[in-house]
Amino acid sequence: MEDLAGYKGSSLSFLKKAGASIGDVLEVETSWGVVSGTLVPRYLYGDGDHVVLKLRSGYNVGLDVSVLRSARVLAKGQKPSFSASSPPKPSKGLPRVLIIGTGGTIASRIDYRTGAVHPAVSSADLHSLVPELSGVARVQPEILFNVFSENMRPSHWTKIAQRVRKAIGEGFDGVVITHGTDTLGYTAAALSFALVGVPVPVILVAAQRSSDRPSSDGPINLIAGVSVAGTAGFAGVYVAMHLGESDDKVALHGGTRVRKNHTSRRDAFVSVGVPLAAVWGKSGAEYVSDGLPMRGGSSFAPKTRFEEKVVLMKFYPSMPAGLIKAARKIGAKALVIEGTGLGHVSKEIVRELELFVNGGGLACMTSQCIGGRVDLSVYDTGRDLLHAGVLPLEDMLSETALVKAMWVLGNSRSLGKAKEMMVANIVGETTSRSFPGTPL
Repeated sequence: MEDLAGYKGSSLSFLKKAGASIGDVLEVETSWGVVSGTLVPRYLYGDGDHVVLKLRSGYNVGLDVSVLRSARVLAKGQKPSFSASSPPKPSKGLPRVLIIGTGGTIASRIDYRTGAVHPAVSSADLHSLVPELSGVARVQPEILFNVFSENMRPSHWTKIAQRVRKAIGEGFDGVVITHGTDTLGYTAAALSFALVGVPVPVILVAAQRSSDRPSSDGPINLIAGVSVAGTAGFAGVYVAMHLGESDDKVALHGGTRVRKNHTSRRDAFVSVGVPLAAVWGKSGAEYVSDGLPMRGGSSFAPKTRFEEKVVLMKFYPSMPAGLIKAARKIGAKALVIEGTGLGHVSKEIVRELELFVNGGGLACMTSQCIGGRVDLSVYDTGRDLLHAGVLPLEDMLSETALVKAMWVLGNSRSLGKAKEMMVANIVGETTSRSFPGTPL
């Protein structure tokens, strides 16, 4: 039934009895009180036991049919639809920014048939969703691909990096990449390595909350990202996400030192072991860290290849040595081990790592601790790991180490060169000392 799209079973029967249609304003009596709101479509793949109303506050509420006593149509409405307004004529004085879409929920609209989101694919769409962008830059949105961030692979990182390289040749002043939050840190690290020496800002932005919610963090993150990409005096790869729970500041995190530390907060992302790269407020830049690379550098020679056969393992008590053997059997060319404390594993794992290294593999050690760094020279286990050929990676984040190993193996001609690149500090992935302000 088209005018009750997505409803089925008991919820469909309840609404048909009330004579309701999508878009109608309903007053629903429940076992605990009366609720009023606009009837919105259900997802095609949702259950048949709930009625969804959009309240005046803008939030949606799902009501179980078992607690509903009656429903009354207060006002007939129209089925929700999206109509893009015409964007304003761009100002020739504003910078040009390419916005590359990869599948995140930011600046997207809801498809109520499936519950999925459709990214803004045109300037008109984007202006309708975030009209403030018209005063920040001349934006050109482009969908490169549309995948959930958990489905990102090194091949996607390569495509993004190659498109950024092309955009620079086309004269864009900066690039913004919209992305899902779950693997945002991995992609940021990958682009940091692939685009070493990039002469413009490359800003990854995301949203913790979808665009149909009044608490969505997407618009301000996108505005900040476009503003920085177009006008900042520094270059490099950064992640732009909320600094706090309010909507007035956005933090810029270095691409190799950023981590998602909360599942749902809008300020879920933190810079680990280093200060923030910059802070953006509604009036512009409020803080910029010292030592950032300047815009317009000339030594840009992107290396966009990645080797997928790299494994990240977290050591734990009773971890079977067979896991290392399994990695060898599937053809892993590198292992990144997240060890305890200073970088420790059991003696059984040490033996297997030595066999892996002797067989031509690259083995590296990071720590499960958020603060501090790996030091394999303190205890006997660490010295055994050094003797086995395991490389200590200082305070490099485990996620960054995984990505770097993929990049190093994809862009080096020998194992010796790969080891040399792995321990070198190329784009700030390791620090000389830990920053005392690291949030835990």
